[in-house]
Amino acid sequence: MGFFGNIFGKKEQYPAIDFSGFKTDMHSHLIPGIDDGAPNMEASIEMIREFKAMGFKKIITTPHVMSDYYRNTPETILGGLKLVKEELIKQGIEIEIEASAEYNLDDGLDSIIDNKQIITFGDNHVLFELPFMQEPRNFQDIVFKFQTNGYKPILAHPERYSFWHRNFDKYEELKSKGVLLQLNLLSLTGHYNADTKKIAERLVDANLIDFVGTDCHRIDHLQILKAHSKSKYFNILANNLALQNKAL
Repeated sequence: MGFFGNIFGKKEQYPAIDFSGFKTDMHSHLIPGIDDGAPNMEASIEMIREFKAMGFKKIITTPHVMSDYYRNTPETILGGLKLVKEELIKQGIEIEIEASAEYNLDDGLDSIIDNKQIITFGDNHVLFELPFMQEPRNFQDIVFKFQTNGYKPILAHPERYSFWHRNFDKYEELKSKGVLLQLNLLSLTGHYNADTKKIAERLVDANLIDFVGTDCHRIDHLQILKAHSKSKYFNILANNLALQNKAL
């Protein structure tokens, strides 16, 4: 590269992070056969083994609940979790695992809240996501409904909602209204697209992130995270004492 190439072309180096510092992953799709995550028990156990190898101490897996597609209930989710736990014991894999859900803000969410069919985790937390096309008209109403029913809403992967990319103030507004924000670590790798990566980095820089999650659906998602373990933003997050994952 030559003298000037060595000076100007050199990138800042970061150490590989220790994923055990996050302690808990609180967004994944590991229960076999009930959503677009693990298709079977073999795939589920393979991913859980990898979580353990990466240093995670606890997993809170969160299958989709969508009224028009993944019509999961507490019975299907907790029943599936029971089978996973039994298989982990059978194979001698020691890791703490719980289940909640990733609730889609669709036409069915109102009744799920009314009927107290929410599976919470942590301090009465509930993880929910939005449609990717546009902000739902009842978004603020659902947030208020969560809160008045005693739930603490966590918005899944806000960096992935492109309708807010040109309105960064929206993220600060959400925080001011008591909505916690969960960032996908995959977003920081460029896995989704460049715009999502840019917003994810900006959210980290602005200290707006409360939780991080893998949003793991398949084994290669974890392999991507390991391949980016020396990245700048992984290092920033690994040293962010304000992240709430450890408290779960």
